[in-house]
Amino acid sequence: MKIHIAFWIILTNFSMLLTAQQADKPYFESMTEKDVIPTEDAVLNLENKVIPKEIYNEAILALEHYPELWNTAITFQFKDNIKKSTMQAQPRWASFLKSRKKREYIILISRTIQIDQDELSFSEVPSDVVTGWLGHELGHVMDYRERSGFGMLVFGVKYLYSGAHIKEVERTADVYAITHGMGTYILKTKNFILDHANISEAYKERLRSLYMSPEEVMHLLEHD
Repeated sequence: MKIHIAFWIILTNFSMLLTAQQADKPYFESMTEKDVIPTEDAVLNLENKVIPKEIYNEAILALEHYPELWNTAITFQFKDNIKKSTMQAQPRWASFLKSRKKREYIILISRTIQIDQDELSFSEVPSDVVTGWLGHELGHVMDYRERSGFGMLVFGVKYLYSGAHIKEVERTADVYAITHGMGTYILKTKNFILDHANISEAYKERLRSLYMSPEEVMHLLEHD
C-alpha cells in the first residue's frame, strides 16, 4: 500500500505536464524565412520550436543566449492561469522516458499574473521583463538537461515538499541565465516584481527567501 501511495505522489506531481493539453492553441508567425537564425558558429533551429507571436521577439532573444538549446525541442505556450506561478518549464510527458538529448520541453506562460494581491495581464509586462522571465525558464531547461528520467522524478517530489530544494532550483536557473549573458534582463524582472506598488513586505521576504535578490545578481554581474 505504501509503495502505491508513493508512486501516486510521483505521478501526481508530473500530472501538471498534461495540462499543456488544455493550454491555448499557439498562434504562429510565418516562418518561411525564419526556420533558422544564422550566428557566427551555428544556427538556432526554429523547426523544433513553437513560439506564440505575442512573445516571438522576446523568446528568440532569450534563446539566442542559450546555444546549448538551439537544437532542443521547446514549445512556448500560453494558459489562462497557472496556479502560484507566472511560467513553468517542464519536460513533455511524451518524451519523458527518452534520452536526455531527445527530451522535449514545454514552457507554460500564464496570461494572468498574480503579484501578491495584485493581478495584471501578461500584455502589461514590459518586453525586457518578459525576456528575463523566459531566460529564467530556459535556465530551468538547462538544469533539466543534466538529469535522468529517474532524477527528474526525485526532483519533482523534492520540489513539492522541500523549501530548501525550491530555493536551490530557482537560484540555479538564475545562475544559468546570468552566466549566459542574461543578467541585465534577470535584474529587470526582479525589480519589476519587487518594485510593484502594492506588494507587501511579507511577499517580498518570501521572494528573497527562495530567489536570488537583485543585490546578488548585481554582485555576480560585477564579478563576471
